[in-house]
Amino acid sequence: MDETPIRVTGRLDEPLSRWLWLIKWITIIPHLIVLWFLFVGFAVVWVVALFAILFTGSYPRALFDYSVGVLRWSWRVAFYSYSALGTDRYPPFTLKDVADYPARLEVCRPERLSRGLVLVKWWLLALPQYAIVAVLAGTWNAEYSFPGLIALLVFFSAVLLLFRGRYPAQTFGLIVGLNRWVLRVAVYASLLRDEYPPLRLDAGEVEPAPGEPAAQA
Repeated sequence: MDETPIRVTGRLDEPLSRWLWLIKWITIIPHLIVLWFLFVGFAVVWVVALFAILFTGSYPRALFDYSVGVLRWSWRVAFYSYSALGTDRYPPFTLKDVADYPARLEVCRPERLSRGLVLVKWWLLALPQYAIVAVLAGTWNAEYSFPGLIALLVFFSAVLLLFRGRYPAQTFGLIVGLNRWVLRVAVYASLLRDEYPPLRLDAGEVEPAPGEPAAQA
């Protein structure tokens, strides 16, 4: 097993504009349109990958790269916008990893995946994680809406940025840690890895090394 199968990075890219976050919802519209189509393809790939893993025990490399690329793209947009507001650098339009962008997602492709686990991990085993993610990322439906802990912390940080000109560093580390939790669950539910997402908060800008304590938020 890979030592660090999933790496989620989010580095605070200062200086940040005090007011740009007020209009970022407009600037990300092109990304949202592209991501809508990418996630349609993502859903199709998910179904194909499920059967591929079930019969061969392997996630086809091209499909794996596409799925990771979509999650990576969405993380960059989320980091730029209202899941972190961690940078003012406009996200690149690419599925590939961009080494100098402050938000990165890397997932090591396993040679083999469990054939039996693929049938239950994305719904039965992941149910507790989905409940946690709903609290962290929020829930939106016709009956009720909850913005989630991440959105509340980002809004608090944005207000401080607007009036003080600085992003609170400790809060930022916590926000990245919460997003890291959500992304780990997304990777697991996407069938990309068999390791169950750890039930712990690893705060900080950089993924902690195996056995290394998480950075203090």
